Amino acid sequence: MVLLTMIVRVADSLPLAASMQEDEQSGRDLQRYQSQAKQLCRKLNEQSPTRCTLEAGAMAFHYVIEKGVCYLALCEAGFPKKLAFAYLEDLEGEFSEQYGAKVPSVSRPYSFIEFDTYIQKTKKSYIDSRARRNLGHVNSELHDVQRIMVANIEEVLQRGEALSALDSKASNLSSLSKKYRSDAKYLNTRSTYAKVAIGAVIFITLIVYVRFWWL
Repeated sequence: MVLLTMIVRVADSLPLAASMQEDEQSGRDLQRYQSQAKQLCRKLNEQSPTRCTLEAGAMAFHYVIEKGVCYLALCEAGFPKKLAFAYLEDLEGEFSEQYGAKVPSVSRPYSFIEFDTYIQKTKKSYIDSRARRNLGHVNSELHDVQRIMVANIEEVLQRGEALSALDSKASNLSSLSKKYRSDAKYLNTRSTYAKVAIGAVIFITLIVYVRFWWL
């Protein structure tokens, strides 16, 4: 289930629109998550990963950044990741079409609060089991969510680092992993050549020895 949705301008963390689940059971601890969402949005910048999942215990934050705007959703941890990102990309497409040209010029928080109507309608289509069965196109149209960076919300907020730094570390680890694979391949190739060379030397030595013996 999607419990909280926020749309924020990345440049200054200005909230543009938002929607929160209203029923008492799901809203019992949402204030804490809402505070975390706001802290997270303040850490975003132009170098932040454009798609990311941040685990928060029984919940998970998912966000998408497009054209300087962050679309963030708080979902139950068991909510399918592909549906969460499909939901966010659905919001991004509609919001960008309706308000994209106005986003850079607004200065008042929640200038597009009326977008909540579309958020509520879209959220229902991704929660309703019958509607979810009709979202088979998600598998083919949505990018590979397995490659989306995953981190822990508490660690990110406590370290005080921008998400761009986290992304940089992930990129460095990926580069080191590629370098390790390249070095391993090079060493394996050298080992193979060495074995072939030793075999050739032994073979030549054997031929010389046999010829010398018969002479």
